[in-house]
Amino acid sequence: MNEHEWFLYVILYFDFFTLQNLEMVQEAPGKCPRGMKLKAYGAQEPRHKPKYVEVTSTAVIRPHGIYQAFYNNMIFSALKLSILVVSISTLIIAVVGTAFGFLLARRRFYGKELLDAVLTLPMVLPPTVTGYYLILLLGRRGLLGAPLYDLTGWSVTFTWVAAVVASTVVAVPLMVKSARAAIESVNHDYENVSRIMGKGEWETFFRVTLPLAKKGILAGVILSFARAFGEFGATMMLAGNISGKTQTMPLAIYEAMAAGEDAVAAWLAVILTGISLMVVYLTNRLSRPAERN
Repeated sequence: MNEHEWFLYVILYFDFFTLQNLEMVQEAPGKCPRGMKLKAYGAQEPRHKPKYVEVTSTAVIRPHGIYQAFYNNMIFSALKLSILVVSISTLIIAVVGTAFGFLLARRRFYGKELLDAVLTLPMVLPPTVTGYYLILLLGRRGLLGAPLYDLTGWSVTFTWVAAVVASTVVAVPLMVKSARAAIESVNHDYENVSRIMGKGEWETFFRVTLPLAKKGILAGVILSFARAFGEFGATMMLAGNISGKTQTMPLAIYEAMAAGEDAVAAWLAVILTGISLMVVYLTNRLSRPAERN
């Protein structure tokens, strides 16, 4: 042993699970001052007297693999914000989409197909283009954003509200299409009988039309939820990518890949893939016609 080598004693008495999820990275000896304690990130506290292990170089213990991915706060922060954003946007989409679907399915008026085309536009436009139009509308100098900022001093852009708006606008066409198709499939005779019995339009809708179209409407809600959950381009344009504030799961995947956090990006992708698979399965089940005995 030469004069450049020295002994660093570290506590390594962790339980089996923790040891399975830690890796030790050996660095060149002599770079750490004598007596410096080693911090084991993510390690559990020893439950008995420490056992000392003699190492001849600087040792750095850090989590890896699955443990590293879940130890990273990016996943939990992005997941929490995504759930908040998607929950609010789905409620808005369910109400607005069903209302427009009923309007297009049961009413005749001038410009009906033009309205349908405008509502469908976010589904076929690139999300960044949709985000650009939202900036022109809701930005600090936008058509609606400028008066709002002058009155309140608050701007929609770069807030979690902007993420809700972007997700809602991008996903609502799916709800409108599904609701319109479901309501159009309801036989007019049932609604006419309800009106003959003295029921009003609202009561007919909630007691006749909506129950008969519920499967198609619910399928639209689920598809819209999944689309809002995976929204990226419009959210990036209007809300930005601010960690803990506007960073949803798709944005977190983008940042993790750019930062070389492959494990974090992989687990975020797995979570989104699992949600998408579940959505497709539920949609197929709801779209299947009922079996007749």
